[in-house]
Amino acid sequence: MTRAFAAIAFTPETLALQEADGSARGYAPFLAPEAEPNDALGPVEAAFIQDRDGFYQASVNSAGWPYVQFRGGAPGFVHVLSGEEIAWADLRGNRQHLSAGNIAHDPRVSLFFMDYPNRRRLKLWAEARLIRAEEDPALAERLSPGGRARVQRLVRARVRAFDWNCPQHIPQRFTTAEIAEAIAPLHARIAELEAEAAALRADAPGPQG
Repeated sequence: MTRAFAAIAFTPETLALQEADGSARGYAPFLAPEAEPNDALGPVEAAFIQDRDGFYQASVNSAGWPYVQFRGGAPGFVHVLSGEEIAWADLRGNRQHLSAGNIAHDPRVSLFFMDYPNRRRLKLWAEARLIRAEEDPALAERLSPGGRARVQRLVRARVRAFDWNCPQHIPQRFTTAEIAEAIAPLHARIAELEAEAAALRADAPGPQG
């Protein structure tokens, strides 16, 4: 938690609740002028984002209602263009355009990048901008996942703040690919033992008459 994070998240209402709860003193260093700003991604944050296969995105519509969407893709589908900006392709979906409509109204978004196996979470505050794919064909080609996926628009998000979360209440979950990788040595060992057993059976003397 840092100065940029606190400047965004610590509203008067939040500060009042911290004071009532007795946690205000513990969070006071995040408001100090000497606190690290953490308003630009470093190598650790960039690598973490680019390793993820999805993230949660929160936005707010013109009626004031929040909306959370999960965006998924192959690891690396979110590109870190610089410490100040990330981007991804907005693929054709159900054509409700809820997040796009919200961003058109208010570009401020909150993104959660999760690493469930290692119980890590990176929270990101950013201002998103929608771009038609034909407006920047070079970037569209760079962000396109290939195959039959149709890139409808591009999203460029300017980083305003980030924060790493405590892992205490993050459950451990694994994808099928992560499970397959974890048990691959077991399958290899089983195959090795089966081969040894087959060789022993082949070398064993036959029944005597």
